[in-house]
Order: sequence, then C-alpha cells, then structure tokens
Amino acid sequence: MKRTIIITGGAGFIGSHVVRLFVNKYPEYHIINVDKLTYAGNLANLKDVEDKPNYTFVHADICDFDTIYALMQRVHVDGIIHLAAESHVDRSIKDPFTFAKTNVMGTLSLLQAAKLYWESLPEGFEGKRFYHISTDEVYGALQMTHPEGIQPPFTTKASSGEHHLAYGEQFFTEDLKYQPHSPYSAAKASSDHFVRAYHDTYGLPTIVTNCSNNYGPYQFPEKLIPLFINNIRHRKPLPVYGKGENVRDWLYVEDHARAIDVIFHRGTIAETYNIGGFNEWKNIDIIRVLIATTDRLLGRPEGADDDLITYVTDRAGHDLRYAIDSSKLQRELGWEPSLQFEEGIEKTVRWYLDNQDWMDNVTSGDYMKYYEDMYKNR
Repeated sequence: MKRTIIITGGAGFIGSHVVRLFVNKYPEYHIINVDKLTYAGNLANLKDVEDKPNYTFVHADICDFDTIYALMQRVHVDGIIHLAAESHVDRSIKDPFTFAKTNVMGTLSLLQAAKLYWESLPEGFEGKRFYHISTDEVYGALQMTHPEGIQPPFTTKASSGEHHLAYGEQFFTEDLKYQPHSPYSAAKASSDHFVRAYHDTYGLPTIVTNCSNNYGPYQFPEKLIPLFINNIRHRKPLPVYGKGENVRDWLYVEDHARAIDVIFHRGTIAETYNIGGFNEWKNIDIIRVLIATTDRLLGRPEGADDDLITYVTDRAGHDLRYAIDSSKLQRELGWEPSLQFEEGIEKTVRWYLDNQDWMDNVTSGDYMKYYEDMYKNR
C-alpha cells in the first residue's frame, strides 16, 4: 500500500463519510478505521465498504495509549485523520467528565503515540501528517446584527459568494480568539491547543480544521435534522429551544469529507482551515423547511405537521449565532461547497425516509446490543 492512514471515529456520522471517500478514491491506501463503538458509532454506516481489500476496522479506545501505540507500530501508520469525539452539547452539560476524557485525553493519547512512533523511524516526521478535526463552537458566539437576515444576492466580509441568509457582519476566522461556552466546546478547544502545542514543541506535522454544523445521511438521531425528520414521519412533537432564533451555518457532510481530503493531501503543516457552507439558517426556519420537505415526500398536505412545533425552555449557555468564513480554504486550496442547501436537504430527507430500517435499528438501540455481543469476549 502507498500509505497507511488511521481514521479515528470512522464509524460515526462524519467519520463514515470520510472513510468511504478514502477507501473508494484511494485503493492504493490502507484505511484503518479505529472506533470504540460508543452509542454514536455504527458499523452499519459502512456496509458498502466493509469488504474492500484496503479497509480494516479496529475496535479500540483512543484513550488506551498502549493499544494505539502498538497499532501504529504494527501497521506502520504514516497519516492520522482524527475525528473521534463526544460531540453533543446537551450530553456535555450533563456529563462533562466524559467529554474531557475522550476529547482531551484521547487526543493527547493519539498525539503522543504518533510522536513516539514517528520519531523512531529513520525518516522521522517526513511525509507524516496528524490532521485534527474540530468545531466552530470553540470560537464562542457571534452577534446577530441583522435579526431578520439579508436576502441574496449580496457580498459579505466572509466571502464574495452568496449566502442563503446572513445575520451579521462578523464571521469566525482562523485567527479569532477562542471563547468556548459549553463543556463540549471547551473540551474541543483544549484538544486543539494540544495539537498545536505538539507542533510547536516537538515539530509534529499537524493541521487543525474547524467546521460548521454538518447534515446528511447516517447522522445519529439525537441531532436536529435526523431527529426532526423521524419525528415528523411519526407525528411526534418537534421540541424547539427558546423561540428557535439561534443561527447556524450548515454544510452537507459529503462536502466536508471532500474538504478533509483536500486539506489532508494539500494543506500546509501547522495551518488552521475553517470549513463552512456559507449557509446561515435560524433553527425555526430550518425546521419549517424540514416539515415542508418531509410532508411533501410523504404525500401529506402542505402544513399538515406545522402543529408539531413545540417551544421548550432554552438550553443553558445556548450560543446565538455561528457563521464560518471559509474563504482561506477556497482561496488557498480551491475547495467550495458543491450543494445548495435546498438540494442537500432534499437528498437528506429522502435518505432517512428510504432508510427507515437504519433509523429504527438506531432508535431502538438494537445496533448497540449487536456490538456488545460481538465484542464482549474480546
């Protein structure tokens, strides 16, 4: 094999799309998917590549330094794409210790294992790469200076491209100060700092990217879009925090995977790249789009499920607005989103409606029982 690349968290939502892309696009690479298979990991996400000759799954915890170090030595890894993380803000508020352990100590375990293994090689760090995927939430929150949004076409400070809506002049740029507001974002911010420190202290060849909200197939249904599609299908309430005024920048997951591919191969060592969709939506507006799209595809009358919207008490420390400036990535590496939001939502809703067995298996917890039986004697 030309290269051996470990992708951590490869059974998760974003990770499975990255694994699939690399396995199919680079048959000369050996892609090793390292995943602990917590609740958000599901090997059913990778059924279409599990028998490929250049794909291997390894059931392991990134916090287990000895196992990770031995794996790197055994397979002669020369690249790491690190996606494994606890990522749900609500869960981090209830259990911050798990987020600190996985996101901080797990990342440190990988960094130290990579450093020790690569230092032991005759070529050292030459040709190696440690790519750490982070979140836009480390930057905190942005002001919403245009509460009703500005309709396109228009230009902004972030990009010469068009947004669907823009709610302010400020955007997350790579040099912005970190201001995390939740245990999740604080843990990711800490892991980002460790990655950069390993480059500055030891010369480890690292890259960090911070990405906006992803959506698309195989997303665990605790997240807004798959949860609400499933609830609409079954006519269950759609719980909306506060008034649904919080703004997020949305990116189709396959576009994120393409960006990871480009950055892993062509990004500059020690640089940070922001990845976003230039696509801001208020939560309540995206929920209305989900209702309209799902009802149409199910053959229901327009507005049939509008009454499912239920407003609930807002989440503690709920950031008002996220908006990524991806112009550096566009300018330096030529990447840009391929899908307009309406097209991406249509594809996403269709996928969840066409794959109800996958959804039922996840929401019932049956997939976890399967893995418990598979690995209980190992």
